[in-house]
Amino acid sequence: MHQRPELYCTRSDLHHHPLPQPLPSLSSSSWTHSIYRIRTRMELCCRTSAVLLLLLLPGCFSAHGRFAQKLLNNLFSNYTNALRPVDDTDHVINVTLQITLSQIIDMDERNQILTTYLWVRQVWMDAFLSWRSDEYDGLDAIRIPSNYVWRPDIVLYNSADDEFSSSMETNVVLRNDGQVTWDQPAITKSSCSVDVAFFPFDVQQCHLTFGSWTHNGNQMDLFNALDSADLADFVPNVEWEVLRMPAKKNVILYGCCSDPYPDITFTLHLKRRASFYIFNLLLPCMMISFLAPLGFYLPADSGEKVSLGVTVLLALTVFQLLVAESMPPSESVPLIGKYYIATMTMVTASTALTIFIMNIHHCGPEARPVPKWAELLVLNFLARICFVSEVGASCLGGAPSRKQPLSRQETRCVCQHQRLLQSVESIAGSYQDQRTAQRRVAEWRKVAKVMDRFFMWLFFIMFFFMSVLILGKAV
Repeated sequence: MHQRPELYCTRSDLHHHPLPQPLPSLSSSSWTHSIYRIRTRMELCCRTSAVLLLLLLPGCFSAHGRFAQKLLNNLFSNYTNALRPVDDTDHVINVTLQITLSQIIDMDERNQILTTYLWVRQVWMDAFLSWRSDEYDGLDAIRIPSNYVWRPDIVLYNSADDEFSSSMETNVVLRNDGQVTWDQPAITKSSCSVDVAFFPFDVQQCHLTFGSWTHNGNQMDLFNALDSADLADFVPNVEWEVLRMPAKKNVILYGCCSDPYPDITFTLHLKRRASFYIFNLLLPCMMISFLAPLGFYLPADSGEKVSLGVTVLLALTVFQLLVAESMPPSESVPLIGKYYIATMTMVTASTALTIFIMNIHHCGPEARPVPKWAELLVLNFLARICFVSEVGASCLGGAPSRKQPLSRQETRCVCQHQRLLQSVESIAGSYQDQRTAQRRVAEWRKVAKVMDRFFMWLFFIMFFFMSVLILGKAV
């Protein structure tokens, strides 16, 4: 008799004969247990893979290292770095030179020394350092110290370094076809002829000439890898802008030797960033120089006309000394120096004219009358141009009516008043002389005022055009 199966089962029954149930009916503990089992298996697989890699890689590296050591021993067993690596001494070894400009460290205009940070690459073929890569487990390149192999004695001809060596000893890359690549960073100090004629809007050209010190063109020849230096990794300089750096090969015959000596000259074209000098040297000078014409506008009785001109002249002298300290003592005068000299000359002239005009202004009653030509040129022509024609017009009015002399008949009629009339005539004559003297003083003061206005506008125009010319060089 068969019994009816129960609706429940034990845990062991579920373990051996799990019932097919839909996933959503599983409890949260079952899901956690499943995820834990999956994660454990994944960790076990990862650890197994890592152990296998650690066991296999040392074998590969050790094999690679053994072949590299074997190759190094075979290559340098009978090798010397003292001789040129050519099969025949009559053969020429070709060296390819490439320069990468990384940074301009300093440009010393006074001592005319350019300090740069370069990456120098030299590539040549070594006839004694080649091998078949299949004999060394496919090893086609090794890196070894540069003093193991022969190196070209390429130096900077126009070096200005005291130590004469600022390069770093780096490794060379040796390939199976015998090609040797030597990359090394170098800090170079080269002499550079600085032309300050257009300072601070100048463009400089500095040459870096590289060549062999002992090998002539029949033993070692130089080639430039590119038409110019590589500027892709250049760090911008705050004072100089690099325009270009072309390369040119030269073959020179020196007087000491009959053999040709090739070299490669890199010409670095630099343009000065003039913003610093414009805001710190030019603009202050312009603003100070524009104060000089205002000295003509000051009243002559203020007593500060000459003091203003002298103060402006002293300020310009200080700026001139600042420029002279940064410039090399050369025959050519910088553009900003010419501007300062021209400005100081005009300020000196304006101060001298101020003294002359003040002397005219303070002419006393004993001065001579204004000459006819001065009256026509200054009082009539320049006064209208400078809009000062009305000044002193009341002093230059029509001549006062002359006193009519008393008739003899009237004097005979008033004989008793003879002495009184003589006294009146004396007083009238004195008054007439006084008015004439005042009119003469007023005329000279008007001449001085017209000259003040005329020279003020003249010097303003001169300073303006000179400033436009100096700033036009920056465009």
